Amino acid sequence: MATDPRVVPLHLADVTFPERHPLAGSTGPVLGFAVVHADGVLLFDTGVGTGDAEVDEHYRPRVRPIEDALREHGVATADVTAIANSHLHFDHCGANTRFPGVPAYAQAAELELAREPDYTVPEWVGFDVLRFTGLPRHEEVEVAPGAVLLATPGHTRGHQSLVLDTSDGPVVLAGQAVYSVAEWQGSTDPGDSGVPGARDVLAYSESVHRLRRLDPVRIHFAHDLRVWKRHSPG
Repeated sequence: MATDPRVVPLHLADVTFPERHPLAGSTGPVLGFAVVHADGVLLFDTGVGTGDAEVDEHYRPRVRPIEDALREHGVATADVTAIANSHLHFDHCGANTRFPGVPAYAQAAELELAREPDYTVPEWVGFDVLRFTGLPRHEEVEVAPGAVLLATPGHTRGHQSLVLDTSDGPVVLAGQAVYSVAEWQGSTDPGDSGVPGARDVLAYSESVHRLRRLDPVRIHFAHDLRVWKRHSPG
């Protein structure tokens, strides 16, 4: 009998929000996820890297090495068989290069954006270190047993989320397709919602509706330590 993929949240960093952010001056978490499946471990996002002066100045990140976060859960770096990035902003791809030669998956549109000036920290992405595949927007792609990537644009043009097929129902790793538990539950407060920072608000809304139609049983978020869980009727 097949074993459900298992989600291991990894608290990889905390950042201080810069000026003009709704939460300016406060701190927030940055998460990645190890998805343990029948054939190995898929990493979904790898947190913040180190050594970039601009990131250090504006976000003052407190970074935990991804090796340490994995080891805490009994996972070695050698166990990682693939990486998928929800998108390629600096706080989602920072440890990509710690896994040289590993297959990596991003939306084709996101790979294009990541080569534009001031979009990300290019040396953290790992263009020449990982074996990237650019995924087409209109296809759902299984990248590990029971793990499917689907395009959820809005936060960026090339954003994607990961959906896991489990015996309880779909489990969603939203990335920043939805910012927080509170937003998923209906909050429009700028501190809870990803709408103010969305590059395309209409696409963002459509992506949220797409995730709702999946009727997930659990949702994990890139910047919220809480996990949303659907309660059984009654």
